[in-house]
Amino acid sequence: MASLEDFRAETRTWLEANCPASMRTPMTGEETPWGGRKGKFKNPDSKIWLDRMAAKGWTAPTWPKAYGGGGLTREEAKVLDQEMARIKARPALFSFGIWMLGPVLLEYATEEQKLAHLPGIISGETRWCQGYSEPGAGSDLAALQTRAEDKGDHYLINGQKVWTSYADQADWIFCLVRTDNTKKHEGISFVLFDMTSPGVEPRPIKLISGESPFCETFFTDVKVPKAQLVGKLNGGWEIAKRLLQYERQNISAGGFGGAAGLELEEVARGHVGEDNGQIADADLRGRIAAHKMDAKAFALTVRRVEQESKAGGTISPATSIIKYAAAKLNQDKYELLIESMGHQGLGWDGEGFDKDELRETRAWLRSKGNSIEGGTSEINLNVVAKRVLGLLDHQ
Repeated sequence: MASLEDFRAETRTWLEANCPASMRTPMTGEETPWGGRKGKFKNPDSKIWLDRMAAKGWTAPTWPKAYGGGGLTREEAKVLDQEMARIKARPALFSFGIWMLGPVLLEYATEEQKLAHLPGIISGETRWCQGYSEPGAGSDLAALQTRAEDKGDHYLINGQKVWTSYADQADWIFCLVRTDNTKKHEGISFVLFDMTSPGVEPRPIKLISGESPFCETFFTDVKVPKAQLVGKLNGGWEIAKRLLQYERQNISAGGFGGAAGLELEEVARGHVGEDNGQIADADLRGRIAAHKMDAKAFALTVRRVEQESKAGGTISPATSIIKYAAAKLNQDKYELLIESMGHQGLGWDGEGFDKDELRETRAWLRSKGNSIEGGTSEINLNVVAKRVLGLLDHQ
């Protein structure tokens, strides 16, 4: 068996030979490699990089090789992360399938379901979206009303989901549906189905930022084979909670808040000016320094929670703490950015504003959703109170 250092040397050699030069530069939002059959790659190297990493199974390095994963140990996966960071390699794939669905399929799905869906997630061939929230079931998700009626060999689904991220770009959906109207939590099931199924209609929602990453999604007499039920009938709430823990962990670790310090300093220096090599506004300088310290502490905490989760094989309710902190950090970051830009942070279009300023203004508006998506901050605080602090819910 090769030693960890042998694995590091082999990994370093492979990455140097296979990671294109343009994949060793910072990634813009337009270049994010989501994959999927509808996926478009602005940079051709993104597709080359994805295909090479997927062939190694390194888009999901610790998943079993039987499903297309890398089959790496936790220690080897850590080495891979370190070597990718060394050459500043971009992630080869961003995927709800990898972050959320895949882990619960590995835990709850049948062997046939794993073989049917995991390889497409790993290769980036299949892009997934999440059918959870509804107009009347957001924070109280268990109040969902999308129905799945038993029709013998299939379910017939009718209802509506909302805030379905990239539903108009997705190939498949993992969806919570009501299969028993007499019970609340115990009447929910977890199903998978193709977004090209007759009766599925996603409609993009335009946000205040001008972007449309979310959709409202309508289901009208959608036929779903019973083989696409994951887990037990009426046992979907357990899977839903598990998946939300993975979602919150990955939003926290990869999404909102950690590495804002240098960007904040650059923006402040460019707009406020410098005094003896420092940001000229002492008060702003102090608050940016405090944010950098918070961001560093947050990043270290995320790393510790990830290591504890991997060592114990479970996802901790502490992910709700991380999700709450991540949302607050990112929103604080953009408030500081807009303040640093002064009146240049008030632009929307036209002359007088450069593209970076306009991008940051839209990002500031987009950050307002951080405390809603992936579980509202209020709900996450409730989870912390009940499951971390052990407080009782008095009603």
